[in-house]
Amino acid sequence: MRELRTEILVIGAGPAGIAAAVSAERAGARALLVDMQSEPGGQVWRGQWDKPTNRQSRRWIAALRQSPVECRYGLRLVDFAAPGLAVFDGPDGSLRVRCERLVVATGARERLLPFPGWTLPGVFGAGGLQVLVKNGWPVAGKRVVVAGSGPLLLAAASSLRAAGAQVLLVAEQAAAADLARFAARLASHPAKLVQAAALRLRLAGVPYRSSAWVERADGDEQLRSVRLRIGRYSERLDCDALAVGFGLVPNIEIAQLLGCTLADGAVVVDEQQHSSVAGIYFAGEACGIGGVDQALIQGEIAGRAAAGSARLSFGLRRARARSERFARALDRHFTLRDELRHLAAADTVLCRCENVGYGAAQVCRSQRDARLQTRLGMGHCQGRVCGAACAFLFGWDAATPRPPLAPVPLSCFTASPTEENPQESP
Repeated sequence: MRELRTEILVIGAGPAGIAAAVSAERAGARALLVDMQSEPGGQVWRGQWDKPTNRQSRRWIAALRQSPVECRYGLRLVDFAAPGLAVFDGPDGSLRVRCERLVVATGARERLLPFPGWTLPGVFGAGGLQVLVKNGWPVAGKRVVVAGSGPLLLAAASSLRAAGAQVLLVAEQAAAADLARFAARLASHPAKLVQAAALRLRLAGVPYRSSAWVERADGDEQLRSVRLRIGRYSERLDCDALAVGFGLVPNIEIAQLLGCTLADGAVVVDEQQHSSVAGIYFAGEACGIGGVDQALIQGEIAGRAAAGSARLSFGLRRARARSERFARALDRHFTLRDELRHLAAADTVLCRCENVGYGAAQVCRSQRDARLQTRLGMGHCQGRVCGAACAFLFGWDAATPRPPLAPVPLSCFTASPTEENPQESP
C-alpha cells in the first residue's frame, strides 16, 4: 500500500475544494487535493477543466493549474484508519494519506422522493440527467418533463434543450408567491439575477408552472407519460423522459464518521470554517446548501485558516455575509410542501438497492429500526438516496455510516504501507 504525507489534505475537488487547496498554498502551506472523479471541477464545473465556460471557473481552474498544489484523482475515500490518516482506493490500488489538518469539501447530492413509477426506465434525477447529457447521453428529439424544486431545475432544463431535447414543461413545487419573493431577493445579487434571466431566455417558449409536481409516472418497460398536479388540477403529459429532483442534500458522511457536530442536516462550523473536531475544516454544501459563490468563499476561508492565516479581509467577510443571505433565501422560498410526503403508495419502492417498499418502512420507528427490520439503506448506496427521502418523509435522523464508506478490497486494510515521494506528480 502506498502512503503520502502532506500538511493539509483537501478532500473534494469541486469549487470549494479547489479554492481551499489554492488558498492554503498561497498562505504558505503544502496541500494535497484528492477527488474521486478523473479531473477537478465537481458536479458544478464538470467538464470545464480543459474548457472553462464562465469567469469563476476560468479564474480558479487557472489558479489551480498554476499552483504547486499536488492533485490525485480517481480516489474514493474508504476510511480514516486513525486521526490524520485517510485511506483511499483507486485504479492503482489503495493509498494512505497522513495529514496534519483536513479540509472536507464533498458537496451535495440530489434529493429524490418516491412516487408511483419513479423507478421506471426513463425517470432520472434532474441533476443526474444533466450530467449524463454533459457526458454525451443522446436526448435530441426526446420529449422531457422537468419537475421538482429549486433553481437547478432551470439549469437542467436549459442543458437538455441545448442538447436538442424538447422540454415540455418545468414544474416547480414552490408557490408563485414564494418564487416572486425569491426573485425580489435576487436584486441584491446582480450576477445571480443576470444568470437567472439568461436561463429563462434560453427556455423561452417552455411552460414554467408553480405549485406543480409529479403525482405518478406511467409506462410498461419504459416511461410513457406522467401525471402532474398543477394547482387544483391534474394533467397528463406523454413524454420520453422525466427529470425530477427536490433540491440538494449535504454530503455529511465524513463529518459523521469523524464525530463532527451537525445541525439541520449540515456540518456546524465557526467563522473560520473549523468544525467541532480539532484540525478539521469543512467548506461548501456540506455546511448547508448555498450555491457556487458560497462554496468558493468558504473554500478560500477554510484553506487560509487551515494554513494558519486566520485573518479575513473586509471584502471576504462581506462576500460571505451576502452568500449566507442568499442561502437562507433558498431554504426559505423553496421549502418542500407537505403534499410531497404523501405521493408514494404502500407498494412504491423506497429503497431501490434492497427493494424495500414505502409501506414496510412507514411502520418503522427510525432509520436504524428500518435497517434491522427491512434492510433499508444497506445496499450499494448505503442509504444515500433513501436516507434523505426518509428524513423528509418520516423525520428520521440520518444513520451514522460505518467504514468502509464504499466497497473495496481487503488489501486497503491489510497491506503494509510504502511511502511515496510527496512531491511526485499525479
